[in-house]
Order: sequence, then C-alpha cells, then structure tokens
Amino acid sequence: MFRNVLLLVLALVATSAQAQVASPAARSAPATTLPVATADTIRLTLPQAEQQFFQNNLAVLAQQYNVTVAQAQAVQARLIDNPSLYVEQDVLRRKISRPTVPEGTVGSEAIVTVQQLFSLAGRRKAAGEVARQNAVVEQYNLQDLLRNLRYQLRSTFYDVYFKQQTLKTYATEITSLTRTVSLYQTQFEKGNIALKEVIRLRAFLFTLQSERQGLLNDVASDQTDLHVLLRDATGSQFVPLVDLTRTRELSLTTHPEQELIDTALVRRTDLNARRASLQQQNLNLKLQQKLATPDLAVGYTFDKAGSYINNYQALTLGMAVPVFNRNQGNIQAAKAQIAGSQLLVDQQQLVVQSEVHQAYQLAARNDELFQNTDRDTAPFARLMVGIEQSYAKRILSVVEYLDFFESYKNNLVQLNTLRANRVRAFEQLNFAVGKPVFRAE
Repeated sequence: MFRNVLLLVLALVATSAQAQVASPAARSAPATTLPVATADTIRLTLPQAEQQFFQNNLAVLAQQYNVTVAQAQAVQARLIDNPSLYVEQDVLRRKISRPTVPEGTVGSEAIVTVQQLFSLAGRRKAAGEVARQNAVVEQYNLQDLLRNLRYQLRSTFYDVYFKQQTLKTYATEITSLTRTVSLYQTQFEKGNIALKEVIRLRAFLFTLQSERQGLLNDVASDQTDLHVLLRDATGSQFVPLVDLTRTRELSLTTHPEQELIDTALVRRTDLNARRASLQQQNLNLKLQQKLATPDLAVGYTFDKAGSYINNYQALTLGMAVPVFNRNQGNIQAAKAQIAGSQLLVDQQQLVVQSEVHQAYQLAARNDELFQNTDRDTAPFARLMVGIEQSYAKRILSVVEYLDFFESYKNNLVQLNTLRANRVRAFEQLNFAVGKPVFRAE
C-alpha cells in the first residue's frame, strides 16, 4: 500500500516538474469537441434530424396513406345509393317473326321502370359514423407509429454521439500505446529490455484495438438505423451535435411521477387508439341495430302497351319482411366486441401507468448516479502524463503502468456510458409519457 502511494507521489512530482515539456492536450480534450466534417460526414443537430425524419420517413408516409384510405371510405359510406333503371321492349321477336298485331294495339310494347333504394332508421348515417371513427383510429395509429420511430431516432442519435466520444478515447489511447510499443520494441532489439515486457504491451494494445472494433461495429449498426429513419442513401457518416450542458440540466424535480402518469393517460396514442376503437364498436352496435330495419324500395313503372290499358303508369313500393332475419347475430357479435374492447382499454391503461412508473424510476436511478459521480477527468489526464514519464524512467513496472493505463481508459469509457444511459433513460421516459417532456436540444 505504501509503495503504491509513493509511486503516485512520484508521478505527480514528475508531472509538475515537466509541465512545460509535456503535452497533455492530446488527453484532456473536452468531451464536446466535435470531429471535423469531411466530404463523407454529415453534422446535424437533433431538431434537424427530426425535421428530416418527419419529411422523409417511408413508414410514416405509408401510414399516412392508410389514414387517407379510411377518410375516403368514410365519405363513401355516406353516399346515397344510385337509382336503378329497367327498360323492356319487344324488339327482337317483331324483327324476326313479324307477328300480327291485333287491332287497337298502339305500336309495340315498352316497359320502363325506375327504382330508388332508401335506407330507413338512419342506417346510412350510422354507417358513415362507423367509417369516420375508423379514420380516427388510423390517425391514432399514425401518431403511435411516429411516437415509436421518434423514440428510436432520438435514442439512436444520442447513442451514436456518446459512442463516437468513446471512440475518441480509444483512438487517443491506441495512438499513445502504439508509440510506446514501437519505442520498447526498439529497446528490445537493442537488448535493453526483456521480450515479456514488449509482449505484455502488445497484448494490451491488441485488447484496446479489439474493444474499439466492437464499438465501431455498434456505431455502424446505429448509422444504418439513422440512414433508414432519415431516408438517406448517401452512405455518409452522421456526426451528431449535442450540447452536453443541456443534457446535464435534465432533471425530474419539475415533473412529479403522478403528473407524468396523468399526462400519459391523456396523450399516449396507443391508449387513445384503443379508446377510439371502443367508440367505433359502440357505433357499430348502433349500426347493426339499425340494419334490422329493412330498406325501402320506391319506384315508378311505365308500360306502353302491355297492361289492361295503354300507357299504364304505376308507383311501386318494396320492402323485405323481417320475419326470420332481424340481424340478431350481428347485434350479439357487436355487443361482444364492445366488451372485449373495453377490457383492452383497461389493460392498456394499466400498461401505460406501469411503463411510466418503471421509466421514471430508471431515470431517477441513472440521474442520481450521474449527479453523485465525479465527472472531472482533468486530474486523470494530468496523472497519466506523469505515469508515462515514470514508466519511461523505469520507476514503474509494466504491470503497474498498464494498470494505470487501463484504469484511465475505463474511467472515460464508463463516464460516457453513464452519460448515454442517463440520456437514454430520459428519452425512454418521454416515450412512456407520449410526448417529449424532457429535452436537451
């Protein structure tokens, strides 16, 4: 224990003595430093990404057509039936057989019938209301699709940003360790150090490179998701721009949990879609009850020479007699659908309350951990400069040097992971509530 303390003191002394020749800028770059944009990178803020998403996302555009279809069907359901026209004339037989026409007959027979179907008991209006409510359900489905895709966009956006910050740490560490390995390889070739020390350095360098490659694969997958969400086929790399000051200001203190639950019960689009579907089932029951009343067919008939008098005219009325079929089966089915829809609404309310509670607790835990964590990495950066100097002077062994090296790397990586988990927890809470209550852009 005393030996470790002594080594740390020596490292700090070396740091202060050589502050003018040391160059800590390579390690103490602020977390908000952004990569330089090149020809194949796109720097964008979250509002810019959301705007492009709303304009270009194919899934959203496709769902909008479903809303248009439902609205058109609502218009169609309210239209009045077309009248039917029936014409009959004895033309073919007169042209072929030329029969003898009795005296007193006025020309050939011709019958014209016009008929119009009228829906009684307001069934056409009821059908229109059912179709119009279906359009409302489709609109809520569109909004829920937007809610899900927007959460995916926002969470992926922040994931890419913090992973890119972690990649900067790996790039700095790998560059520094590569230089050290090269120097010690030269010393080994001169016979000044043992081979096992070089091998130990190379093994740790390979570990860093492997971890960096795994992180690059994760970033590539997230980049693919962003390209699909934003409908971007350029193949460019997105470089998110994030204000870390705004992310640090995120807080739950201004929004109690019960307030968020109440907001979710009003704003959650999946719950509203279930409620709209229940209302549609109630309207469908009214429609089925009205369908028990048969339609009335009203018509006019003109018969030129085929009745007991010439130029016969008559008014026709027709209606199905509801003796056997009174639509009782469909009415019972509609009542059962209402009961089932009501249970689904009750279940979805419980789901919403549970999701908001769980998301709130998750955000609270991550925020508490973040607030209680020392996020100042400058002392670590200064200490690592001294550690490298001490190792170069053979004050530290390779094991001690790599132990400090890995501790420094883990501190930066875990800090970025903590930041990412905290922001993702707030985005998950926004998703559970149904609206972006907490925003850092």
